[in-house]
Amino acid sequence: MIFSPGGVRQTLFATIALLSGMASAGSAPVEPVVVSARPITEFHIGRADKQFGPLEFVGGLEMTSPSRDFGALSAFRFLKAGSDFIGVADTGYWFFGTVARDADRRPVGIENFRMQQMVDQSGQPIDEKWEVDAEGLAIKDGIATVGFERNHRVAQFRIDPDDMKAPFRQLDFLVPARELRQNRGFETVTHANANGQHQGGLVVVSEKSLDKSGNMYAAIIEGPHKGVFTVKRNGDFDITDGAFLPDGDLLLLERSFTMAGGLKMRLRRIHGESVEKGAVADGPVLLEADMGYQIDNMEGLDIWTRDDGALMVSLISDDNHSILQRNLYLEFILHQD
Repeated sequence: MIFSPGGVRQTLFATIALLSGMASAGSAPVEPVVVSARPITEFHIGRADKQFGPLEFVGGLEMTSPSRDFGALSAFRFLKAGSDFIGVADTGYWFFGTVARDADRRPVGIENFRMQQMVDQSGQPIDEKWEVDAEGLAIKDGIATVGFERNHRVAQFRIDPDDMKAPFRQLDFLVPARELRQNRGFETVTHANANGQHQGGLVVVSEKSLDKSGNMYAAIIEGPHKGVFTVKRNGDFDITDGAFLPDGDLLLLERSFTMAGGLKMRLRRIHGESVEKGAVADGPVLLEADMGYQIDNMEGLDIWTRDDGALMVSLISDDNHSILQRNLYLEFILHQD
């Protein structure tokens, strides 16, 4: 049997994880973090518009904290729809918290926020960023699946907000490791629809690891139709997160930064039938926004259903621990045709 270097590395890590199990000599402390949140009532700065194509702006938050660890929020998912959440920061931290709401269901604050540094198999905090550059996150049945850049891997953890341990498993991400760019790996990690063609299997999409045609590498890494596919790259946008919609389409969050055009974000709806082994997946743009809107370095996305049945899209930004950037939370209703 012929192994690629990436495959050997994945197998080695998986073997170590299985041999080590979940036993640890210690753990990183859980740090309560005070988060102040300023409500955002206008998405288009200076205008009262609420409707942006099929997306209706509900509200948002600009989040700040005196904690030096707060920030670099790369991905999140709701554990309880629109309320309790889990996330990963690309500095190697887990974070948990709750979105507080007013009587009209609009976000007004962040409560019970806490962070914990990621740990190795002995339970010791990992300080080397290249080892814990966490970018993508999916959750299902008490398991968090995380995509890491630099040291490219997709690892699984048992969710325990009081004490996150080391991963118990590493998954084969199918894309040849040599094709993954150092800082352009798997920013999207998401479960397909349980009743769809991929039966809830994990799908990963790279930020900007391109094939010879200039399209982004991606893969279905679980389920009956496993295999590598690509996502068409439209313009100068890179992919930063994604999640499947109830109808089986894949909603992708994309970001662009150029000296000429500045910072932009985009939401693109990928046709579900094009998420298939060997295919080039593509679909229409639903929303594009520049710095005339309340955006920043938008990196995280989740889709959930509100208690009144509304289909919701939530976004977060990564401030890179820069005084020039912001940590934002934005929320939209996605109206279906």
